[in-house]
Amino acid sequence: MSSRTRAPRGSYSVGIARRQRIVEAAAERFAQEGYHRTALSRIAEDVGITEGGLLHHFRSKKHLLLAVMEHRFTTAAEWWARLPDETTGPDVLRAMVGATERHVAEPGLIELFVLTSAEAADPTSAAHTLFAERYQRAVEELAHHLRLGVDRGTLLADTDCTAVARECIAVSDGLQLQWVIAKGALDLAGAVRLHADRIARTITPDGHGL
Repeated sequence: MSSRTRAPRGSYSVGIARRQRIVEAAAERFAQEGYHRTALSRIAEDVGITEGGLLHHFRSKKHLLLAVMEHRFTTAAEWWARLPDETTGPDVLRAMVGATERHVAEPGLIELFVLTSAEAADPTSAAHTLFAERYQRAVEELAHHLRLGVDRGTLLADTDCTAVARECIAVSDGLQLQWVIAKGALDLAGAVRLHADRIARTITPDGHGL
């Protein structure tokens, strides 16, 4: 194969790598400074390219926003996938609290989540597809770990794991909205912990909380 035929593949790989660096830089900026307060020029500078070069990969700041949210969802899914299979049912609920604490450490991304979730209500938007896939994957992953808890006897045998997973995710997401509206005054992790503790008391054999 000649160098001429190999060049496009190499160029494509470079483009993919640069796109990933842009997303990671944007995620960091958005997390710490917020979406509206971050200029594209700052992100481009972080990556070592011009703003025009950034717009070559993402047509607008809105397109970059969706890419950052996809990155956040993928990172979260990978975090849950690393949860050991021997984790007990109550430990899975504690992991929900741990995941929330990770979100609180990146307040700008909570704002992004709420911002894009509103757009996801429009079935014609790219955000709708992204969020639909995110919810399906998140519910399946959490329900899977809860079922393992049922199999090991750390959760009641009649636990509806899918329903519990949906409730926990719905509460977590709803509290994130309230956290944004309250401008961070809400103890987000504490509120998720309180809910997880209440759930634990209803689905564990001994009826103990967290």
